Amino acid sequence: MADKAELLKELYPEDNFNIGDNLTDGEVEVLYELRQSLEKHLRPVINEYWEKGETPFEQFKAVVNDVNYLKDPRVYQTEGLFNTSQYYTFFLAYELSRFDVSISTFSGVHSGLGFYTFLLGGNDEQRERWCEKILDFELQTCFALTEPEHGSDVAGGLETVAKKDGDKWILNGHKRWIGGATTADIIPVFAKDADTGDVKCFVVEKGQEGLEIEKIGGKISLRMVENADFTLNNVEVKEENRLQNINSFKDVAKVLYITRSGVAFSATGMMAGALEATLKYVKERKQFGRPIAKFQLIQEKIAVMKANLTASLALCDQIVKQQEKGNFDEVNSSIGKLFISQRLRESVAAGRAACGGNGITLEKGIARFFADAEAIFTYEGSYEMNALIIGRSLTGHSAFV
Repeated sequence: MADKAELLKELYPEDNFNIGDNLTDGEVEVLYELRQSLEKHLRPVINEYWEKGETPFEQFKAVVNDVNYLKDPRVYQTEGLFNTSQYYTFFLAYELSRFDVSISTFSGVHSGLGFYTFLLGGNDEQRERWCEKILDFELQTCFALTEPEHGSDVAGGLETVAKKDGDKWILNGHKRWIGGATTADIIPVFAKDADTGDVKCFVVEKGQEGLEIEKIGGKISLRMVENADFTLNNVEVKEENRLQNINSFKDVAKVLYITRSGVAFSATGMMAGALEATLKYVKERKQFGRPIAKFQLIQEKIAVMKANLTASLALCDQIVKQQEKGNFDEVNSSIGKLFISQRLRESVAAGRAACGGNGITLEKGIARFFADAEAIFTYEGSYEMNALIIGRSLTGHSAFV
């Protein structure tokens, strides 16, 4: 295989500040192999599955069989579960989202929100029982927090309840927008203790009696992510399947803090994918007898896309530097999510416009990024909620209500 510098130049020509130099040789090799596998297994079917709104699950598993990017020993810094560098975490989200953000979201919910719920929320026995199998994709998981009437205010508005009954719990409630739940083997469900009001987490298994899962249809964004709307009707969960270290919303927030910056990383990767698709089109498309890449208005659009991407890469680099030190500050993550998701929206609109009428077709690549940006702008803390987190830090006043 080529050396690290050559691989990085091929993978990320858009990386003006050479942020990829922070990756190890092994991490770059894994990312390169992942790129090849994505192109081999998923590229031929990506538009088909986006259009029909289904996850290309078998093709995704083929990628994992080729490159287990969560467990490859080349990406581990020291012994321990998922003990990878923050730079690898960043570039993994960037690489997957550069290809397609639905694939990145499906993977990220599983290995981010889902995995860290078990890693941080479980006791030693529970981590041993589930975490390795999650990293191997032997068990697929997700993250069941939001509800039909509670998204941004879920910290204080959780309506799903769990009632203790001997050595088991009885769960009743309704969850919505749970990505990956339609195929998940184990679902960490957050519910309020009916007696104490404390938030706890319960591992519900696929096919349990009283669990009804329905895929949400009619989406215009992240169409390959099979979000679910599901109900729990007297679902029984043994005490041993309650994650023992989640006993308040503060415990849930630890998972959210450690993964929120991943949305900024994904949005940055999307900008890179959108720029690549746009450049390919404008260099090939001819009007008035010459490639449209030679026209000033087209060059202005791709220049804005490049500037937005470069600024976002630089911001991600600074966030990652802090996280390498163990500083997962929520304000830093909120700044990243707010700023980069806004730049993403601007960039994909410019790319779509540069591609003209052909920019609304899946064939040219930009349309997926254009549509999917709308979900990124809103999910895992909307633009407005992140603005209020930043505003609270500046003024000392909470303006959530």
